[in-house]
Amino acid sequence: MGKQNLKYSLITVATLVVFLVIWEALASRDLLVGRYTPSPLEVYDAFIFKLGSIGPDGALLSTNIIASLKISLLGFSLAVIIGVPLGLLMGWYRLFDRFIRPLFELVRPIPAVSWIPLMIVWIGVGLRAKATIIFMSSFIPCVLNSYTGIRQTNKALVNVAKTYGASNFYTFLHVGVPSSIPLIFAGMRVALSNSWGTLVAAEMLAASAGLGYMISMARTFGRADIVVLGMVVIGAIGYIFTAIFSFVEKKVNKGGVV
Repeated sequence: MGKQNLKYSLITVATLVVFLVIWEALASRDLLVGRYTPSPLEVYDAFIFKLGSIGPDGALLSTNIIASLKISLLGFSLAVIIGVPLGLLMGWYRLFDRFIRPLFELVRPIPAVSWIPLMIVWIGVGLRAKATIIFMSSFIPCVLNSYTGIRQTNKALVNVAKTYGASNFYTFLHVGVPSSIPLIFAGMRVALSNSWGTLVAAEMLAASAGLGYMISMARTFGRADIVVLGMVVIGAIGYIFTAIFSFVEKKVNKGGVV
């Protein structure tokens, strides 16, 4: 297993290096699309610049990252806290499902970004508005995957629990929920990805700090290097979150019900 992980890591690093070399070669010869496409070295220079300078968006790179993380994790956490239990209850209790599903199906197709104008009118452009938009983008996958996961609970395990006198709630808590963990985590990964992408859109429209705001202001001032830097940082943070989720998921699933 250790050798396989090392091999995978080496392949990943090699792929990244080859990509950067090709990118640098094409950019240095003006072969990329667009006149102002920055090279990796120019993006690196922008990274060094943003570490110690607030231009052109008025904040350091670290400040923008912290602002985006705060909003994204707040909205995502609320979506998990509300969405996962809601999906589990809908999947297990038929009456609850019939009561909630019509409203859920009405809200489900609405893109999260379409709530932005309403949030600005209702709440303003502060933390609560952006966190609510993130919540809307993360809530749906949390509910859907939790619902699907508990609906796929092994009926044999349910029957065994009931044979031994377990109540419906006990069976739900000790059989249904553990069986749903793999799909719950899959939904959380999708929700986190949605939250990060929606955050950038929200910050581009209404914010005073954050990676999306940094990208928007850099575009306004023609700083393509900072635009690409923002994209790279967003991708890197997303990759880190995915790796953390995969690690935690493997640990948790070892104790799940199969």
